[in-house]
Amino acid sequence: MNPNDDPANLDVAAWASRVKQEIDKVYVGQQPLVRGVLIALLAQGHVLIESVPGLGKTLLVRVLGRVLGCHFNRIQFTPDLMPSDITGTSIYEEHTGAFRFRPGPVFTQLLLADEINRSPAKTHAALLEIMQEARVTVDGQAHRLEPPFLVMATQNPIESEGTYNLPEAQLDRFLFKLIADYPSLREEADILRLHTEGRSPDSILAERVETVTSPPEVLEMQRRCGAILTDDRLIEYITTIVRRTREWPAFSIGASPRAGVAMLRGARASAALEGRDYVIPDDVVEVVLPALRHRVILTPEAEIEGRRVDDLLGELLRSVEVPRQ
Repeated sequence: MNPNDDPANLDVAAWASRVKQEIDKVYVGQQPLVRGVLIALLAQGHVLIESVPGLGKTLLVRVLGRVLGCHFNRIQFTPDLMPSDITGTSIYEEHTGAFRFRPGPVFTQLLLADEINRSPAKTHAALLEIMQEARVTVDGQAHRLEPPFLVMATQNPIESEGTYNLPEAQLDRFLFKLIADYPSLREEADILRLHTEGRSPDSILAERVETVTSPPEVLEMQRRCGAILTDDRLIEYITTIVRRTREWPAFSIGASPRAGVAMLRGARASAALEGRDYVIPDDVVEVVLPALRHRVILTPEAEIEGRRVDDLLGELLRSVEVPRQ
């Protein structure tokens, strides 16, 4: 972090620009994904990323940890992964005659839960309390996680063998569900060019990427996003969108009130990234798909017809009148 930067005089947009400038040194493309992760971080939410392997999700979290000055851990979810492998466990120490808690990999600030749908429900359940309350309870003792705390979970949309569907309660803990697509032709060529020049992502990360902020400053940016002004008409706009998912013919289950909270928090963070201290309808529109696509369930008829959740949410959004400013 630059000692000349005073957090009291630094707005969220300037802070995010500085962070993104460092990320771009090593992470090529995927701009919507990077922006979505930054919005979730500022909105104090977690992210579920759906993508095929090899698109740099692990690299993104490592770069974020380096740039933000936060601790990073990765958990590879497998069918035999136990809850204690995530949370930690109590071990008996003979020389003291007492049990001591040994923290698991979840005790970090940026956690990559890789291929989260590879593990059974009991392992998913271990993350529920962690993601909602940022604490772990073992043997009746609560252990707090150090803020800021962000979970980035990934799942492969193609493979279904050996996977378990995430329960709705688990999905609802994620602020956003983001879709990572293949890079463009130019971006993919840039990635290859880095390797032909002998500059692997690991070497760039070690040599060129700087820590330009700190966990206390991240918390301050989160606090500022929570103070962004939201007009009552936009509150009603968000509420109408969420409630309409419950009566939309192609959805068997609509979104819960938590979805409205996710949209509000995301819209505030989006406004802050644009340098505004107030929310506009475009901020709400930006977060509709990430906040709702994992919180609605298609009817069997819609699934048979091959309807896509994103397309249906787009139709629903167009049916709601946008408030005039």
